[in-house]
Amino acid sequence: MGIGGISPIQLIIILVIVLLIFGTKKLKGLGGDLGGAIKGFKKAMKEDDKAEKLDQAEEQVTETVEEVADTVKKEADKEST
Repeated sequence: MGIGGISPIQLIIILVIVLLIFGTKKLKGLGGDLGGAIKGFKKAMKEDDKAEKLDQAEEQVTETVEEVADTVKKEADKEST
């Protein structure tokens, strides 16, 4: 038993039939298109991860700025009393 219940002989027969139907030029073009699609998908995933990390960093900076502003305000109130 091979991949997904298909024996290696059956797989070879299927590949030969596909080659006869589409031809080598068309398969080469399809392979290139598929490779480009996978590359674009990976790039989009990396950009999404970068955007998510950037959003997290922005939230942390905002929280830190708010904490510093609160501390400065408290210290200013202490000095004015």
